[in-house]
Amino acid sequence: MRAGHPTFREAFQFWLKLGFISFGGPAGQIAIMQHELVERKKWIGQDRFLHALNFCMLLPGPEAQQLAIYCGWLLHRTWGGIVAGVLFVLPSAFLLWALSYVYVAYGAVPWIAAIFYGLKPAVMAIVVAAVLRIGKKALKNEVMWAIAAAAFGLIFFLKTPFPAIVFGAAALGFAGGRFVPGKFVFTSGHGGGASADGGRAVIDDAAENASVKPGWSRALRVIAVCGGLWAAPIVAIGCWQGWSGTLAQEGLFFSKAAMVTFGGAYAVLPYVAQQAVDHFGWLSAPQMLDGLAFAETTPGPLIMVLQFVGFMGGFGHPGGLSPLMAATLGAALTTWVTFVPCFLWIFLGAPHIEQLRGRKLLTAALGAVTASVVGVILNLAVWFGWRVISPANGPLDAFAIVVGAAAFVALHRFKVNLIAVIVASGALGLAWSLAK
Repeated sequence: MRAGHPTFREAFQFWLKLGFISFGGPAGQIAIMQHELVERKKWIGQDRFLHALNFCMLLPGPEAQQLAIYCGWLLHRTWGGIVAGVLFVLPSAFLLWALSYVYVAYGAVPWIAAIFYGLKPAVMAIVVAAVLRIGKKALKNEVMWAIAAAAFGLIFFLKTPFPAIVFGAAALGFAGGRFVPGKFVFTSGHGGGASADGGRAVIDDAAENASVKPGWSRALRVIAVCGGLWAAPIVAIGCWQGWSGTLAQEGLFFSKAAMVTFGGAYAVLPYVAQQAVDHFGWLSAPQMLDGLAFAETTPGPLIMVLQFVGFMGGFGHPGGLSPLMAATLGAALTTWVTFVPCFLWIFLGAPHIEQLRGRKLLTAALGAVTASVVGVILNLAVWFGWRVISPANGPLDAFAIVVGAAAFVALHRFKVNLIAVIVASGALGLAWSLAK
C-alpha cells in the first residue's frame, strides 16, 4: 500500500517543525530527515533519499539544508524546495540572533545553558541511531563495508580532507561499476521504496513523479534568479555603507566561503575562524568558541555560527549605525549569502541528477559515496559524542552517558517520538542543573 502524497500544507507544517528540532549538526539533521521522511511518513523511498544525500555530499555548503531543499523539490518542485530550505534555517536564525543579543547585552544565561546541556546527549543518541539505520540500508556487501571503514579511518585517524574522501569514493565506485558491477551496482526493483512494514513511499523508484526536464533555458533562469538574489543585498550594502565597510566585507567574504566550503562546517570553520579573528578582527577567539557552542546546541545547520560572526562583526564595527542595527544587518547578510547559494546548486543540479538516476555507472559511484558517508557520519558521531560525554577531554559525564543511553533505547528500541525525546532531554538537563 502506497502512502498518500502530502499536500503542500502538510509538507509546510513538517518543514516548519523540522526547523525547530533539527539539532546535532549535519549528522543529526540527516538522521531526523531519515527517520521522519523515509521511515515514519514514507514520503520518500530509501533509495531516493540516499541518492539525494549522495549528490548533496558532493556540493559546497551545508549538506543537510541542501538535502532538505532536494526533498522539498521532489515533493512539490520549486516552491517545495524553497519552503523546505527557508524553514530549515529560519527558526535557527531568529533563535541565534536572540542568543547573540543576550550574549552581548547580559553575558551567559545559566538556564539556557542547562537546557542545552540536556539536549546534547539526546542529539548524540539520534546520530548513533542514524548511523545504524543508514548503514543497514547502504552497506549491502563486504566492499561497501570496507569503503565505510576506510572513510572513517581516513578522516578520524589521518585527518584526510572530506572532499578527497567523497570524490575518491565516487571514483572508486565508477571504476567498480565498470569492472566489477556485481559489487557496486544494486537494483531494488519495485521494492526500492518499501518500508519496514511493507508500505510504499510516495516518491520511490517504482512511482515516478512528473520530471523537470533540464535544459539551457531553465539553467540560465535558475542562475539569473538565484545569482541575482545572492548578489543584490551585497551590492545594496556596498553602495550604502561603502565597499571597505564591515558589512560589505562580510558579504563578500562569506559569499566566497559559500563557494569553497566542501565538507560542511567542520571543514570550513578553521579557515573562517582564522580570517574572522586574525585578519578582519570581527571578534575574539573566545567569542568564536562561544558562537560555536551556540550553533552546536541550537537547531539548524552548524554553519549558522557564521551568523554569530556576522553579528559580532557588525556590533563591534557599526560604521555610523547603532551597534544593534549593524549587528542585525551583519547577521542577516551573512546568513543570506551563506544559504542562498544552496538553492542555486540544488535547483540547477537536481533535474540532471534525477535524469541520470538509472545510469549504472552513476549509481555505482553514488553508492560508493553513500558507503563513505556512513563512515563520515560515524566520525561525526564519535567526535560529537566524545565532546558530550567528556567535555574538554575531562572526566566522563555520568549524566550525559545515562541520558544518551536512555534516549538511544527510546528511539531505537521503542520508537518513541523524536520530539518527545528532545523535550524530555532538555527538561532533564534543566532539572539536573537546578538540583546541583
